[in-house]
Amino acid sequence: MSPRILTIFSLVLAAIIGPGLANAAGEFDNAIKSRKAVMTLYAWNLGQLGAMAKGEADYDPQAAKTAAENIRILATMNNGASWPQGSDSTALPGQTRAKVEAWTTYPESAEINKQLAAAAIAMAEVADTGLENVQANIGAIGGACSACHTKFRESE
Repeated sequence: MSPRILTIFSLVLAAIIGPGLANAAGEFDNAIKSRKAVMTLYAWNLGQLGAMAKGEADYDPQAAKTAAENIRILATMNNGASWPQGSDSTALPGQTRAKVEAWTTYPESAEINKQLAAAAIAMAEVADTGLENVQANIGAIGGACSACHTKFRESE
């Protein structure tokens, strides 16, 4: 095949496929934004509890209760619409860090989410009853977050 024909063929192919790829990526924009927002809220609230647990911030029972309740709400809400199949880092490099394994091994990711929900519920029940209870429960939340991120999120 001549270089000119190859160039023309490549341009035609790009014109046909390019918009389709852009549309596929665009179809997941809001879902990806949604789950990134949820992760930001997790980080904000967990950061407050973590700072108290480490002694980097004064223990405030009401602030601890609020942060723990926020984490509980996030961990127990139905967030499935934010995770459509095909919105992974392999399909959409640079747009998300979610690995395809979050979908291909779905029962495992769902189990980790159940562990997070249970840990968040336990924390919410005791966060305002003493620093020692925050310290005793923070590891289970962090462990569930870490388990999911280790298996199902690309590193930076």
